[in-house]
Amino acid sequence: PALRSLMERHSDTCRFILTCNWANRIIHALHSRCQGFHFERLDETDFSVRVAEILKEEDVEFSIDVLDSYTKAYYPDLRKCINSCQMNAQTGILMVPRKEEAGSTEYMVEMVELFNVGKIREARKLVCAEAVPEEYEDIFRFLYRNLHYWGNTESKQDEAVLVIRDGLVKHTTCADPEINLAATLINLQLLK
Repeated sequence: PALRSLMERHSDTCRFILTCNWANRIIHALHSRCQGFHFERLDETDFSVRVAEILKEEDVEFSIDVLDSYTKAYYPDLRKCINSCQMNAQTGILMVPRKEEAGSTEYMVEMVELFNVGKIREARKLVCAEAVPEEYEDIFRFLYRNLHYWGNTESKQDEAVLVIRDGLVKHTTCADPEINLAATLINLQLLK
């Protein structure tokens, strides 16, 4: 209500620019006072192609598997993916970051590698040790985008969606979100 009244009070002399990542979290009264612009994100294939184009332009050698790890870890944040690739291609070859050199979110690349080889328990321990609470919703989104880790049938993937949804619902109400994320990963592991 305070922002709405501020906008109304100064509408003759000011213009307001509001930006957000989640428009559905803004109250309708503010939506009706604004002109909306919606920017579509790249699909995962276009995202991967764009990163590959940049690597080629910069004469960086890379394997598709390593590039796929970065794509899975950072999609849809293209800027973060490019920065991470830049940090890990100092020698002209794109490398999977070593743990001791990793930045704050480099663990996500390692998490993808662990998921790819079926080491769910190790991935869970890594995520719980490295992730900060602000990243948990992104991790839930990652789990949802990669349902193939939890089963190759539609019914298994449907079960996984329900487990992820339950984890997200509990995420905002539980006392310790890390325990909730760990429990969600355990429930997903039990689906396999």
